[in-house]
Amino acid sequence: MKKNIARILTAVSVSAMTLTAFAPAALADDFKVGICQLVQHPALDAATKGFREELQAKLEADGDTVEFDEQNAAGDSATCATIVNTFVQDQDNLIMANATPALQAAQAATGDIPILGTSVTDYGTALDIDDWKGTTGTNISGTTDLAPLDGQAKLFSELLPDAKNVGILYCSAEPNSKYQADTITPFLEDEGCTVTTYTFADSNDLQNVATTAFSENDAVYIPTDNTAASNTGIVQAASLQANVPAICGEEGIAQGCGIATLSISYEDLGKATGDMAYEILKNGADVSTMEVQSAPSFTKEYNKDMCEKLGITVPDDYIAIATGEETEASTEAE
Repeated sequence: MKKNIARILTAVSVSAMTLTAFAPAALADDFKVGICQLVQHPALDAATKGFREELQAKLEADGDTVEFDEQNAAGDSATCATIVNTFVQDQDNLIMANATPALQAAQAATGDIPILGTSVTDYGTALDIDDWKGTTGTNISGTTDLAPLDGQAKLFSELLPDAKNVGILYCSAEPNSKYQADTITPFLEDEGCTVTTYTFADSNDLQNVATTAFSENDAVYIPTDNTAASNTGIVQAASLQANVPAICGEEGIAQGCGIATLSISYEDLGKATGDMAYEILKNGADVSTMEVQSAPSFTKEYNKDMCEKLGITVPDDYIAIATGEETEASTEAE
């Protein structure tokens, strides 16, 4: 009897091993992700790049595939709505919204498909959430590009100790820009500055408003404003004409028209967003409970060319923003 039982157990074991050996491998998952980017700009481009590369690398390591439908709205909010509605019709698995208007359009388009924002300053303001505590409780989460505004204000006392009148220049159509302006004002006042805000409705009246802001102040602050970021040449001309410097909310704007910024890496921000997307798509993470994440670190950076033109002396703990020529030379050297 014992021998018979042993034979049966052996047969069962062999059969199980045979079934395991010839069982089909777990099927790979195929995902489709829609990306709506508000406008072409180095910071937003870097965030999209980081997101795509990080998510694709992680999924491919699992044997999965991902198809990206990347669309650029050319700065138009209405186009953002058209783009994200297409993603919804195509039943994409996830939507990445790059910049606040893209996020707002995605919010209006679907309450079901997971949405991750990036390059968004303040989610409470963007999504009209009064009691903001870090999670939305909806199908939305993401990453924020907001650098500490008290730290931005300190750049004025470090680089421009004689600047007593500071103008804040931003687009009135961008709620996150207003949030930054309102938030940094008391910090600038703590640094001994008198603050005046100057708003423009769109790029059409930016030149006149910028000219006024630079002519009436010792220095100007420009937050992470998408319209300003797309028109830095106009702002730079006003700055140089008045011989008045600007400190900016992010690297791309500072590189175009400012002297310095407390900056993040937008590519790293995009990668963090990609990590969140992976957790949602592969591990079933609940987007409604995922906390909005901030950049891991901040760097004091300066625009060497603008500082030289405006006679600004920069402390040793600031890092020069790489110009396009320097980046190209570095790439060729590699």
